[in-house]
Amino acid sequence: MATTPIVEPLRIQDAIALPRPAATITAHAHRSDAYTVHVVAGMHDLLERVAALVDGASVAVITDETVHELYGAQLVDGLRRAGVDPLVRSVPAGESSKSLAQAIALWDWLAGSDLARRDVVLAFGGGVIADLGGWVASVYMRGIHYVNLPTTLLAQVDGALGGKVAVNHPLAKNLLGGFHQPVGVVANVGFLRTTTNRHLRAGLAEAIKKAIIASPDYLTFIERSANALLARDDEALERLVVSAAAIKTQLIARDPYEADLRRPLNFGHTIGHPLETATGYGPVLHGEAVAFGMVVESRIAAARGLLDADLLARILELLRRCRLPTSASELAVGVDADAVLAAMEKVRLIRAGSLRFVLPVAPGETVIVDDVTEDEVRSALAASGVGIALARAQ
Repeated sequence: MATTPIVEPLRIQDAIALPRPAATITAHAHRSDAYTVHVVAGMHDLLERVAALVDGASVAVITDETVHELYGAQLVDGLRRAGVDPLVRSVPAGESSKSLAQAIALWDWLAGSDLARRDVVLAFGGGVIADLGGWVASVYMRGIHYVNLPTTLLAQVDGALGGKVAVNHPLAKNLLGGFHQPVGVVANVGFLRTTTNRHLRAGLAEAIKKAIIASPDYLTFIERSANALLARDDEALERLVVSAAAIKTQLIARDPYEADLRRPLNFGHTIGHPLETATGYGPVLHGEAVAFGMVVESRIAAARGLLDADLLARILELLRRCRLPTSASELAVGVDADAVLAAMEKVRLIRAGSLRFVLPVAPGETVIVDDVTEDEVRSALAASGVGIALARAQ
């Protein structure tokens, strides 16, 4: 008869000396996170990577209705073949699901399950799901593991990387959130065959942003490969996603928790995020807002003499080739300058009175300033077509 081995109890012994009366106590909490980013070209490879990351834990899948209809059965069947029977919850597709109400509903769902502290959430979808699923995981049981499985180009080149997780608030985009790094990211470029042309183009905006701020080589690659990327060439897309991951992870490693808000990665976002807020979170896709934000912020740089006319024209030409909005007439809804400025003012208040602009100077070179005036913003918005009669985007 087999005997159960005897496990000795863990013995811990301390003898901590008492401090002097009224001493100042300094607390230390060191943290270091690392995770792998895998770029694959098919569902089989994705499932192999996910099974290794999950490593026998129980799994809850958070996805959206569109992704669930397209790929949910393949993911669930593959996980079951690997010995994992996942819980699955889908939310409506789109930015409106990135809300506190939706997060609460997901916490209620998890609380009613058997998911434990060492189990894993799979965030299976685009940027909305990466942000929502990651934030839900970050708060549930004070933080459980999650893996990002990005299905859109924007999520693969940006949203699934970096551990910034949040939901929106009517006053500001991503107002409720935090930092919670995934334990892994698996990006399958094969998913991009079914993404819409509009969402594909929106993803290219975040790749172009990284090229402008951090990599002349990446900028040249995107310019040379724009047609192949728009045609969904697997090899071009794989190189685009791998390169974006390398660039972003190197940039965020310098300041992973944004102790210093002077970050080149915010290029296009100082205008882009308020634009999304002013237009109601949804009609203008995030990548479209970032593209328009890059145009406005580049015009501010040019007006200040920081960006020469040739490079401004180069940026605008690349955005146009990728069919991204370079003027307000190309956005899906009307843009009101006062509404954008009001949303920017909310961000300024949140950031203790400081609103920083990332202004491009040359490929791979930016300056970050906090003295851009309202008149400069209005002038750049006007030069980008705000206030002109609109021809709605299709």
